[in-house]
Amino acid sequence: MTAGTVIGALSDPTRRRIVTLLGGGPKRAGELAAEVGMSAPAMSRHLRVLLAAAVISDERLEEDARARVFRLRPESIKAAQSWLDSVLSGAAGLARERTS
Repeated sequence: MTAGTVIGALSDPTRRRIVTLLGGGPKRAGELAAEVGMSAPAMSRHLRVLLAAAVISDERLEEDARARVFRLRPESIKAAQSWLDSVLSGAAGLARERTS
């Protein structure tokens, strides 16, 4: 996973909402779809993008092999945050040089 891949996956407001919801704990796709207010097929497309970018992970439940629970992968967010922090620290240095 790269910062660019994560940021690309988070470029969509619906996917950012999904990530925010998963920040509160694991959820099933149906729960996410209901909370976001979209159809199951539309939710599935967003979840595929987030899975491919390694922003979230999923696991099948033993009691129902058809059901999957999705979880946020905090390390992916940290990778993007680390890159953004480096950009901001460079920008802060440039701003100090301009005001000196």
